[in-house]
Amino acid sequence: MTDPGSQPSTVRGALARSGLVPVDAHVLLAHVLGVDRAWLIAHATDPLPREKTDAFLALAERRRAGVPVAYLVGKREFRGLAFAVTPAVLVPRSETETLVDVALERLAGGRDARVLDLGTGSGAIALAIAHERARARVFATDVSPAALDIARGNAASLGLANVEFHGGNWYAALPEDAPPFDLIAANPPYVASGDPHLALGDLPHEPAVALSPGGDGLDALRVIVAGAPSRLKPGGTLVVEHGHDQADDVRALFEAAGFVDIVSRRDLAGIPRVMAGRWTGAPPA
Repeated sequence: MTDPGSQPSTVRGALARSGLVPVDAHVLLAHVLGVDRAWLIAHATDPLPREKTDAFLALAERRRAGVPVAYLVGKREFRGLAFAVTPAVLVPRSETETLVDVALERLAGGRDARVLDLGTGSGAIALAIAHERARARVFATDVSPAALDIARGNAASLGLANVEFHGGNWYAALPEDAPPFDLIAANPPYVASGDPHLALGDLPHEPAVALSPGGDGLDALRVIVAGAPSRLKPGGTLVVEHGHDQADDVRALFEAAGFVDIVSRRDLAGIPRVMAGRWTGAPPA
């Protein structure tokens, strides 16, 4: 019997052999061939060189093992911008676009603003805001030097000069005399220790420190919310992403820190995902 793997493969045949859902298979094969997905459809019966087939099937095997597609191709789109990603950073997700939406609503276009993005990772939040609010000066922090290298590279590739990066843990990355901000944004680790989701899907391959702070998952959010008033202008906004079941707890943190006009925003799946509040400049009663 002839080994099917020894026969020349076509685009359609390679996709079928991958064992992947169609969207993943198309993204990986398009990456290997340097084409777009429309080309794959138009050339479904074209033969593939053996080396391209082998390269594609090797990536497909890693994907079946759970490695995120974004890590395999080295990039991910976020709000229409292409971001380089590696296993040193979380893969930007659509849920986080909701956070950016809320931030942009609080930052009027055509006006100067100072913005702080805590735990920037790939730079997705900071750079999306910088792209859509050209007069904003965005400061992005991360405790990981590897993450900051990736974020700086993304800023350079996107041609965004209105962002600067600082290394350190949350607010400790900033100089003590840094002027206050109009808006602080953060998508911190918030998954509780032992949450079964940490063992599912792509998550086992992403940086654990960026997913969970341990305990009940709220430790990073406690630090960020409690520290925000001393870094915000009166009338400034704090906006954070949180877990699917944490909205009540995060609202309580905002209230305890003296925030008013607190709003919760659902993501595209209808799950409460983002909390925002305004700092009046006065300590809580």
